[in-house]
Amino acid sequence: MHPDCRPVTNSRGGRTASAVAKMPGKAETRGQTRPAPPPGTSNEPAMQISDRDVLLVIDVQNDFCTGGALAVPGGEKVVPAVNRIAQKFANVVLTQDWHPRDHVSFASNHAGKQPIQAIELDYGTQVLWPAHCVQGTSGAEFHRDLDVVRANLVVRKGFRRGIDSYSALFENDKRTPTGLLGYLRERELKTVFVAGLALDFCVRFSAEDARKAGFEVAVIEDACRGIDLDGSVAATRRSFRDLGISMVSLEALL
Repeated sequence: MHPDCRPVTNSRGGRTASAVAKMPGKAETRGQTRPAPPPGTSNEPAMQISDRDVLLVIDVQNDFCTGGALAVPGGEKVVPAVNRIAQKFANVVLTQDWHPRDHVSFASNHAGKQPIQAIELDYGTQVLWPAHCVQGTSGAEFHRDLDVVRANLVVRKGFRRGIDSYSALFENDKRTPTGLLGYLRERELKTVFVAGLALDFCVRFSAEDARKAGFEVAVIEDACRGIDLDGSVAATRRSFRDLGISMVSLEALL
């Protein structure tokens, strides 16, 4: 999908989710351009979600929420937004970080290393994190208020000791699949809407991999929260623009 595609209007006047990317800052009318309305003030009808769209909810787990081992600031605030959006989708996939205690990404498993430091592994640079989302612990559980009943599939990632997995589609070596890509293709799903934690890591990698695999992708901005290490949120936004990944508001889907 080219980043200057405009929303398609269906017979009832709503925007379809099959064309979600727009050029920021301008809108066309009769061959001319006019300034687009500020975010959140659009009078355009809500996007129409189809049975070929999927909501991909990334890692809304206790350890990424306030009080958790690797808390994303305001992480739990995505839960009400995700629950509202999920009601619109026939297809909902949840991902779950699921690490063994001796996982390579834990700083505590590297002598003399501290969280947020980086090391070089066979597959490239790996940021070291506090131990989090350890298999079978309460920190690895989904947030208690997250509506998991609507999920068609739960994908556990990061369970291999020697490799981390930010993306819902591939491990960090960019070669080892999680199985989600095959699921999306076999179900003939076309557009992936992404929400969850954290915007600048697992949401970003998942959205990018889905886009590179040929899906149309939209990230629901107010259903995400970021960590923001050394400008990583701004870098995420630039990457999304470059790849033609839309950032849409919760309001656009309701």
